[in-house]
Amino acid sequence: MASIGFIGLGNMGIPMALNLQNAGHEVRGFDVSDGARGAAREKGLQIAESNADAARNADTVILMLPDGPIVEAVAAEVLGAMEKGALLIDCSTIDVATARKVHEQGDAAGILCLDAPVSGGVVGAEAGSLTFMVGGSDAAFEKGEPLFDIMGNRGVHCGEGGAGQAAKICNNMLLGVSMIGACEAFALAEKLGLSQAALFDVVSTSSGSCWSVNTYCPVPGVGPQSPADNAYKPGFAAALMLKDLGLSQQAADDCDAATPLGRHATDLYAAMVEAGKGGADFSGIIEYIQSNSRKALAS
Repeated sequence: MASIGFIGLGNMGIPMALNLQNAGHEVRGFDVSDGARGAAREKGLQIAESNADAARNADTVILMLPDGPIVEAVAAEVLGAMEKGALLIDCSTIDVATARKVHEQGDAAGILCLDAPVSGGVVGAEAGSLTFMVGGSDAAFEKGEPLFDIMGNRGVHCGEGGAGQAAKICNNMLLGVSMIGACEAFALAEKLGLSQAALFDVVSTSSGSCWSVNTYCPVPGVGPQSPADNAYKPGFAAALMLKDLGLSQQAADDCDAATPLGRHATDLYAAMVEAGKGGADFSGIIEYIQSNSRKALAS
């Protein structure tokens, strides 16, 4: 049984922490939000007095926080409270540069660090079926892997510090681009008078096959159940896709990588969010595309 501090008790953090507790680990959580602490306490989690208190005497501290500046600030608090040789796992999705900085600070403090953003959303967090994209040393990954096996189906060791964040943003940039491509194809099919079911049957079994069509088709009544069949209520909100695309473009700027489609996808999701649809599923961008003319979206 390990002693675990869990910081960030939102929609993802609470079920992740509960899965660890249900597996027999001693978990103490903290969140700056009174409401989040109350919700976690009602579900049976022990609540610490502060970030540092959650980290004190913990074998492992796990962060699930909104953005890089918050992660950096919380990491500075908890690293000083942790015992040398303990493990800090950051499951937030943040920029690569900040992830690497936290690793450097951990090394200086004698703390093992992993950046381990997740894929699978709230449903995956509740079911314990998340995928973790992990960056850090072999020793740190070996220590953290049993926890990934509890909170998810697998942890993929992608490389040294920052590699987990790099994998996450590259994956989600591709996902955003491919979803827009799928939406454009189905919107064009509709304009041409082609049955969307017929297009699905063709694309899903030919060279256009991809996850955005086969598993998460953006039109209702076609393919497996997806948010399109539930009025685009989010599995993964457009605002979160915009966040990840923004991180991909920040990273591309930092390393001078050409990502023209990633940049255009970012602009399209920004327009969707600005139109008040950030809370809809990211596949709902098909409605934004359908509601605009070719000329309007030409730039």
